[in-house]
Amino acid sequence: MLCQIVLFDGFDPLDVIAPYEVLFAGSMAAPGQLSVELVSAEGPRKVPSGAGLLTLRATGRLDPRRAGLVLVPGAVGPLGAGADAGGPGGEDTVPALLARSLSTGLPALLKEALEQPGTIVATVCGGSLVPAMAGLIEGRHVTTNHLGLDALAATGAVAVDARIVDDGDLVSGAGVTSGLDLGLYLLERELGPRIAHAVERLFAHERRGTVWRATGPVPAAF
Repeated sequence: MLCQIVLFDGFDPLDVIAPYEVLFAGSMAAPGQLSVELVSAEGPRKVPSGAGLLTLRATGRLDPRRAGLVLVPGAVGPLGAGADAGGPGGEDTVPALLARSLSTGLPALLKEALEQPGTIVATVCGGSLVPAMAGLIEGRHVTTNHLGLDALAATGAVAVDARIVDDGDLVSGAGVTSGLDLGLYLLERELGPRIAHAVERLFAHERRGTVWRATGPVPAAF
């Protein structure tokens, strides 16, 4: 399984690095079953985060036809006036950075990923607002940072106040550090508990919070 983690201008580095390291460790524990790469909607480029001068390099273009797992991070910056209601605020606020991603090729690629059989779309923190604001997950169960739950619900998505929300091929994590738990949850779901537990011990991290799962069938382990 190929996991592509999406970078966009203003992304939150911890939303990216936490699941990246977890999934990369999982790939070492299960050789040949998982690989992880950083991508953007535009292709290879240096992508500025919202955290000062920190940038990461996308080594390829998001390609839902290749990826079995597409992970979208949130943004980092001031909340700004009106953030709780989904207002854009200033140019570098979290809502503005997320809204700006909608003017790129990212929404169309996420739509393709969500429509691709067998592909999982995962989000961390405010990353769920990207497909939500694009109108791609109306009626789907999803979570985000507790400060953005009202804005998420306003898009027509079903906002759930939980650490991890599993809605089948859409899996989301809440606040920033939930990227660790999201990565471990995905490892357990897709590669099995032995791999997830090995990485959990390696990272000296104990998972926490509520995992909410939609009723009905959930995809079997990879």
